[in-house]
Amino acid sequence: MSLRDLVRPNIWRLQPYSSARHEFEGQADVYLDANENPYGSAFSRYPDPLQLQLKQVIARYKSMPVDQIFLGNGSDEAIDLIMRIFCRPGIDEILVLPPTYGMYKVSADICDVKVNECLLTSDYQIDVEGIRQAITPETKVLFICSPNNPTGNLMDRERIEEVFRFFHGIVVIDEAYMDFAPANQSWLRTLVNYPNLVILQTFSKAWGLAGIRLGLAYASKEIIHLMNKVKPPYNVNQLTQKAALDALTMGLEKKEAEVIEINSERKRLTTLLEDRTEVLQVFPSEANFLLVKFSDPAKVFQHLKTAGIVVRDRSKTPLCEGCLRITIGTPEENNLVLETLNLMI
Repeated sequence: MSLRDLVRPNIWRLQPYSSARHEFEGQADVYLDANENPYGSAFSRYPDPLQLQLKQVIARYKSMPVDQIFLGNGSDEAIDLIMRIFCRPGIDEILVLPPTYGMYKVSADICDVKVNECLLTSDYQIDVEGIRQAITPETKVLFICSPNNPTGNLMDRERIEEVFRFFHGIVVIDEAYMDFAPANQSWLRTLVNYPNLVILQTFSKAWGLAGIRLGLAYASKEIIHLMNKVKPPYNVNQLTQKAALDALTMGLEKKEAEVIEINSERKRLTTLLEDRTEVLQVFPSEANFLLVKFSDPAKVFQHLKTAGIVVRDRSKTPLCEGCLRITIGTPEENNLVLETLNLMI
C-alpha cells in the first residue's frame, strides 16, 4: 500500500497556507511583509514556521535528517495531525492497545474517527494475534506506547516487528518516556526500514520542559512534509524554540544527570514499596513512574491527597484494577510519600 493510498484525498490535494516567513528565507534589513508591529519587543516578529535552527540542533543530537523531524505544540499536536491526515471522519478507524495514553482516543473522538481496541496481555505486552483480528480494512493507524503509560514497560520489539509484517497502515510508536529506558531501545535507528512508521518523543519528561509544550515526530520525509502542510503556520512559538535550543546546547549534562537520579530513585522506591503490607505489586518500569497495586487503592489515594500528595488513580483502567500511578519525584518527595504511608491507619 502506497502512502497516497493512506492519506485522505483532500489532504493530498491541499494547498497549505503560505505565510510571509514561508515565502522569504534568510536575513533582511527591513521586514514589511507580515504586518508586524515595527515598534514591538524582541518578540514582535513571527517565529520561524519550520523551526529550522532548532531542528538542525536536534538533527545533530539525534543523528537524523532535518526533513524527517516535525516539531509541534506538544506530542498531542502530532497525534491530532496524524488523525487528520490519514483518517476520514466517519469512515476510517484507529487501533489502540489499552491500557495506554488517553489522548489517542480523545483525538480520534474529536475527529469523528472510530476507535477499536485490543487489550494488552496480562503482562502488559502486545497481543499480536489480537491485533491481527482487530484490524479491519478501515484501520489506518495503530498507536503503540513504549515505554507504555500507565504501565511503564517497554513493548517487545519482536512482537512489534511481527505486526509490521501484516499491518501496512501507519504505526505510531510513542516514545515519550524512552530516555528513562536502557540505551538503544528507541526505534529511531530503524526508522529507515519502515516507511509507515512515526515515532513520537517529547521535551516534557526527561528534559523537564513540560511547560514549553514541545513535542517531536520522526518519520519519512514524505510524512513529515504532510504534517508541515497541515499544521498551523506558526505552531511553535519563539519562546519555546529558544528554551529548547538552550536546553540542547547548555543543558545536556543536567538532563542526563537528572535521568540517572530519577532511575536510581525509581529503583529505590520500588524496593521500599515492595516491602509494605498494603502493596500487592510494584510493576517493572522503564519510565519515570511506577504502577503500584494496593489492597485498598481508594484509601491510599485519599490518604495521600489529604496530606497534599497527588498521585494518579488508575484503578478503574482495564488491567490496572487496584493500581495507582506514582511519578518518581525528588528523594525528599519520595521519602515524604513513604512517611505519609506510614501514618495511614
